[in-house]
Amino acid sequence: MSDAGHGKIEDNPKILSGPVLTNSPNAVLSKSLLGRYNDLPLPGDKVLATYIWIDGTGEHLRCKDRTLSFIPKRPKDLPVWNFDGSSTGQADGHNSDTYLVPRALYRDPFRRGNHLLVMCDTYKYNMEPTESNHRVKCQEAYEKCKDDEPWFGIEQEYILLDSDLRPFGWPPGGFPPPQGPYYCGVGANKVFARDLVEAHYKCCLYAGVPISGTNAEVMPSQWEFQVGPSVGVTAGDDLWMARYILHRLAEEYGVIVTFDPKPVQDWNGSGAHTNFSTKKMREENGIIEIEKAIDKLSKVHMKHIKVYDPRGGKDNERRLTGLHETASINDFSAGVANRASSIRIPRAVAEEKKGYLEDRRPASNCDPYAVVDALMRTCILNE
Repeated sequence: MSDAGHGKIEDNPKILSGPVLTNSPNAVLSKSLLGRYNDLPLPGDKVLATYIWIDGTGEHLRCKDRTLSFIPKRPKDLPVWNFDGSSTGQADGHNSDTYLVPRALYRDPFRRGNHLLVMCDTYKYNMEPTESNHRVKCQEAYEKCKDDEPWFGIEQEYILLDSDLRPFGWPPGGFPPPQGPYYCGVGANKVFARDLVEAHYKCCLYAGVPISGTNAEVMPSQWEFQVGPSVGVTAGDDLWMARYILHRLAEEYGVIVTFDPKPVQDWNGSGAHTNFSTKKMREENGIIEIEKAIDKLSKVHMKHIKVYDPRGGKDNERRLTGLHETASINDFSAGVANRASSIRIPRAVAEEKKGYLEDRRPASNCDPYAVVDALMRTCILNE
């Protein structure tokens, strides 16, 4: 296919900044061999826990494992651990010990049994939160407004890349036919890597992540999954864990997941559209509360834009152009069933006069803790 009119992948230096693997070593490893060792009987009191955290970039995840001699029931049952923060952009080399505090537990779909995935947040040597720890403020906001029962559902879009950092399944050096047949598509010429997506769906359900659906998106090799409804800060825990599971599965398949909001010009970008409601919004005539919330959001548009991607709006500038089902990053707008607005009121909500609003501004690489925090503070706490 010709490159004309499709933009260039090479125009996005962020995508090309990662290591280029001409052949992913993971793709050629035999996955069947591990089964011989997964069946090894372990001592009954041994639990393998994978501690997972957000690194200094605010968008990438790290993990490491430890053995426990008991089965924890709550996050605070697990020990606080530490890691080398100088290797993750979260500490200086001369004072690098950084703490991991367990916050949420999930069943491990890779090891199964009693083994666990543990979502943690991070603290400096003096137990002050690291700069990328937005969970602390999100938790504080939720504690102030938990009686309002803030619910969140996040629609996470992402794109799969091959080992040369091109969208997976795209013709070498070229582009597939234009957008149109790929969204919710079916067929080998329209949908790529459905088996990975299916595995992710099942793994999330097993783990305890409230994944509520998935679909192929507008660009070939672009997908979406939805997490929620989750309450308050839990929405951040759930989405980060779903992202971890996706990265972990893609590692086995030898492909790469990118949450970059706009890896290819002239094609749809990726967002993390956030559905939000309070108890009053979900009650009869809740549309009044929804409209009040939209009015509040209209007055702090740029404040939200600055926390809706890890670079203070710089990533979203490439995506929120007013084209490809987006609103302009500079202008606030709202409308019923309008996917080119900042805030969308679903048509069913407008007809029933109750429900939720959809904030379409968060970038696909947003920190959901920061997004959830901003919505609670603006719409409920009036901060």
